[in-house]
Order: sequence, then C-alpha cells, then structure tokens
Amino acid sequence: MSIENQIPRRHFLRDTAAGLGNIALLSMLADEASASGQKPTLSFKPKVKRVIQIFACGGVSHIDTFDHKPELIRADGKECNKAFDTFFDNPGRLMKSPFTWEPNKQTGHLISSLFPHLRDVAHEITWLHSMKAKSANHTPATFQMNSGFTINGFPCMGAWLSYGLGSLNRDLPTFVVLPDPRGLPAGGAINWTSGFLPATHQGTAFQTKGAAVNNLFPPDSVNARERKAGLALLGDLNDGFHSKHPDESGITARIKAYELAARMQVSIPQAVDIESEPAHIKAMYGLDRPETAGFGRNCLLARRLAEKGVRFVQLYHGGAFGSPRINWDAHEGIVENHVGQAASMDQPVTALLKDLKQRGMLDDTLVVWTTEFGRTPITQGIGATGRDHHPFAYTCWMAGAGLKPGLRYGETDELGYDSVTSPVSVYDFHATVLRLLGIDHTKLTFYHNGIRRRLTDVHGHVIDGILA
Repeated sequence: MSIENQIPRRHFLRDTAAGLGNIALLSMLADEASASGQKPTLSFKPKVKRVIQIFACGGVSHIDTFDHKPELIRADGKECNKAFDTFFDNPGRLMKSPFTWEPNKQTGHLISSLFPHLRDVAHEITWLHSMKAKSANHTPATFQMNSGFTINGFPCMGAWLSYGLGSLNRDLPTFVVLPDPRGLPAGGAINWTSGFLPATHQGTAFQTKGAAVNNLFPPDSVNARERKAGLALLGDLNDGFHSKHPDESGITARIKAYELAARMQVSIPQAVDIESEPAHIKAMYGLDRPETAGFGRNCLLARRLAEKGVRFVQLYHGGAFGSPRINWDAHEGIVENHVGQAASMDQPVTALLKDLKQRGMLDDTLVVWTTEFGRTPITQGIGATGRDHHPFAYTCWMAGAGLKPGLRYGETDELGYDSVTSPVSVYDFHATVLRLLGIDHTKLTFYHNGIRRRLTDVHGHVIDGILA
C-alpha cells in the first residue's frame, strides 16, 4: 500500500477513540446510560415488546360509540336533575344517542352504528369504560393522555419507552409519529416531546403526504466528494463540542440523528413502500376509498413500521381543535361530526387489528386507542344537537397479548355522566401499558430538577382486572 493511501496514525487513534463509530458502539453497549443513573431492568416478564397508539383527537363521545345508555332513550329531551359541570357553561337537555346499536356476535357488547367494522372484532378488544381525565380543555387533556401531565414539557409515553427499553431496530427511529393528514393535534409537536429526557428519545414525525421523510437523499447537484468532506468536518466539530460538553444531550442526539439518517437512507424506503403491499391488503385498509385512504395509509404504515422493529408508533386521527370537520370535537352537532370522523377511522383501525392478528403480531404487540375525554349526556345549549367536553367519564380500549379479550372493565352511571365502578385514571392506564411491557411504572424514573420523575408522577395502579 502506498504511503498516501495509508491512514495516519493520529487520525486512526482519533477516529477509533473519539469518532462517531465509537459513539455508536458505546450507544449499542450502554444505550443511553446517563449521569442520572442506570435505567431499570425489566421487573416482569413482558407480554408485548412494541406499542401502536391511536389517538382520536377532539373528545370522542363514549355514549354515542361504545357505552350504550338505554336510560338516555327514556330521558331524551328532559332536564337533568344532576348539577352538570360543563366546559362552556351552557347546559341543555338530556339527549339520547341518535345512532342505532347492535351487538358483537361473540360477546353481545353493543356498539353504535358508527363502527360496524370494529363491532365485528369487539371480542378481541379489552374495553375501559370508566376512564377519567383531569382537564376538560383539549390541550391539557391531550398532554395528560400523552405524558401524564396537563402542562407541557414532560416526556410523552413514547419517549419514556424509548428511554426505558431502547430500540428494536438500529436502522429505524425507536419512536415514530404519524400525524393526521388534515393537521397536527392540539399542542402540536409537544405531544411527542422527550421533555427532560435525553433529546434522542423525542418522537420522529413522518409526513403523511408525499415523502415520509424529507431530504433523506442529497440532491443530484451536490458533489459526492465535497459532501463527504463536509460530513467529515461536521464530525470533527461535533466531536470537539461533545468532548467539551459531555453532558449536553442535544449534541449527542444530533450525532445519533446523523448516524441514524445515514442508515435510514436504506431502511426508510423499504419500510414505507406501501405500494409493494398486495392489492387486497390495501383494499382492506381502505386505500381505495377517498374517505378512508388518508388514515388507512397511516394504519398500514404503522403495521409495517411495527413489523420492522419500531418500538412505539403513534397515530393521530384528527387535527387541532376548533373545527367540526377535522376532529371529534362535536359541539355543533354529534351526527354531523361523528358520522364523518367514524367513517374515516372505522375500517382502517379494524383492518390494523385483523392484519396484526393474521400475521401473529398481536402476540407481542399492544394496540391502544385513546381520546382526551368524552362528551356530555346533555346538549350544549337548549335545542342544540352537539355535546360539550366531559372529563368525568369516557372510553378507551386496548388489544393484544396479556389482556382479557372481550372484557368490559368499569361502568358509568345510567346517563354516562360519571365513572362509578372501577374508575380508571390516565395514570392507571399508563401504569398498565408499562406493566405489559415488563416495566414497573414506579421504577422507570429520571432525575430532573431535584425530583425523580416518572410517567405516572406519584400516582397510578396497574389495572389487574384486565390482565390475562
């Protein structure tokens, strides 16, 4: 080998001792052990190893979807003798659900006509009918469902799982977010923040229109040799800054992001290649129908990402609050709003569950469906047809390994106003998700500003009654 082709000893030692390759190796061996202490080992045998979360933005009405209330039929149009606490302080009259209800054939669970597809698989789902939220305001309630806190700046569940469990595939992000093509949720990207956790655990939001990730490949106009030299210079600058500021998580996250970006040039095109799916699979998700194509694409993409080892995939159905057409916020009219929203979600979500099951993936995947709160049994105003925000009772559900399928856990009162049997807090919900992943929610902590923080704050109990 000629002398000009040999690697100078000084450069070799620098690259092996302090280069990006060594940082990647250390990451693989120690994976984000930090000055705050080692992450906990698994406390239980995990039932699942990945999570897909579907977030229905705007507040889905439990009494018009999954929690049938015959008493509302008898009381329709009457004044309510309860002192209703409403968000907009404009209480109306009791209103029955305007939808018909039919039973799931296996369990008899009545599901409204909004969800004919989901009704067919209701026996595969574990239903939580007694959820309670801390806020009746969209943004704080959305924050709580994602992070356990009603104020922003706290790590979301996906970030905690990334921190606590690490990656299943080094060539893809650990935590991927698929926003609704119609817009971002209330609070925007704060909902997938890493908060005070190392920045590398923040969610990676894929685009739901066009390319999943922009600028994945350099333009043809960029000279390959110049690009290589530029990356080498950037690596030197990052190494120098990192050596002077070893506790600065931002630069570590940036270095890891550059390394991951290089690997993603191969992995992302393969992961998002929906066109390679058989025609019958695409039709099952509703990609051939305009009303289901957008969210159906996200559901199919979620299955592909989970299949390839993404630890946490979060899908949003609905954009920001304030419009009856882009989320579940049914102030103006429950029929107009919920019919349109359900039509775009019912088939794709059901297809996701069926697809995961037929591939054997429900054996190690947890699917959770959430919303930030429910809707009132009374109308929002006299003579109105919409419902107000309601944090005292709503429905969420889970499906996957480690659960009792078909179980209906908890009950609301005869009007659906309050959770009266086995109420479930968001803290309990999060504690149970962590338990299914093998984590004791009290031990997954991070020391920040004098407090050892956790997803469940100082609250939360595992919902043992739903565990198989």
